[in-house]
Amino acid sequence: MNYSRSIRAAAVQLSPVLFSRDGTTEKVLQAIADAAKEGVELIVFPETFVPYYPYFSFVQPPVLMGKEHLRLYEEAVEVPSPVTDAVSRAARSYGMVVVLGVNERDHGSLYNTQLVFDADGALRLKRRKITPTYHERMVWGQGDGAGLTTVETAAGTIGALACWEHYNPMARFALMAQHEQIHCSQFPGSMVGQIFTEQIEVTIRHHALESGCFVVNSTGWLSPDQVQQITPDEKLHRVLNGGCFTAIVNPEGTLLGTPITEGEGMVIADLDFSLITKRKRMMDSVGHYARPDLLQLTLNPQSWNSLNPSTTSSMPSAIGQGQNAHGNGNTPMENSIPNQAEIQSNEQTAANYGASVLRTQND
Repeated sequence: MNYSRSIRAAAVQLSPVLFSRDGTTEKVLQAIADAAKEGVELIVFPETFVPYYPYFSFVQPPVLMGKEHLRLYEEAVEVPSPVTDAVSRAARSYGMVVVLGVNERDHGSLYNTQLVFDADGALRLKRRKITPTYHERMVWGQGDGAGLTTVETAAGTIGALACWEHYNPMARFALMAQHEQIHCSQFPGSMVGQIFTEQIEVTIRHHALESGCFVVNSTGWLSPDQVQQITPDEKLHRVLNGGCFTAIVNPEGTLLGTPITEGEGMVIADLDFSLITKRKRMMDSVGHYARPDLLQLTLNPQSWNSLNPSTTSSMPSAIGQGQNAHGNGNTPMENSIPNQAEIQSNEQTAANYGASVLRTQND
């Protein structure tokens, strides 16, 4: 790992185009193009940003949310698809690492999925939120241990978690033990109120300190008109406000730039990797400050599906000093992400997707 470099990162706060996968994807492509003008090498978007976070599930009882749930199915993102092809091309065109949250459709199920595209356009990671939170369990299925892995990118060693996964200390430790240099976190935004804003700040600053890494955190945002679209009940509008804290934190827990708590915008900061060493010299929680002889994390890194044979070995990996989630120094993701050929297979069908945005910027 290189600890003597510096890269420029951006955390984006945007509102989605409600009920439109294509409209929200266009905003993603435009934000990537705008960030490229600022020399950004890593950009992070909000949780399940494409097509939009399922706010309806927070304000509607399950018996009434069938219509909106089905609409989300229709707008959700398959991987690979024209949406992922368009983002891949944008990442490759601008030489930028892109971390994007999507509602992923896998046949009859939806998942809260984080995608990491490298600067060459390759999809390095597709991970699913391991346990949807509260109301989300009526919308998404569960992820597995295959997604609790870091990936090597042009921007450095990246790990990612979504929202309240950060309150699962073992999930965070799994990434810490793989020596993530940049942690990319995502929250929905425009939920719960000011208390959620405060909780997000505490959460990401604590992780930066404990992991000794940078945290690039992105939250979404809803305009008042969008809140009205989600529910006309004014009594519920208060729970669809606040909860935004788009920010970048260094390994010493210091905020870089001014966080965004309302409206759309972009926090941009230069990440000096020498600060990782400065922090870990004092406290490396997975190295000289760890006690793997006393405390270890056991992680099952396999990707599971309904056709896994019963004879498949499920030997767990013990994470301690010097091991990653696979216990072997590698991060195989063959069962959980498509290969580059699969990513590019639909490029022709997506040739016009976002072309106007990319052509304008390339000209």
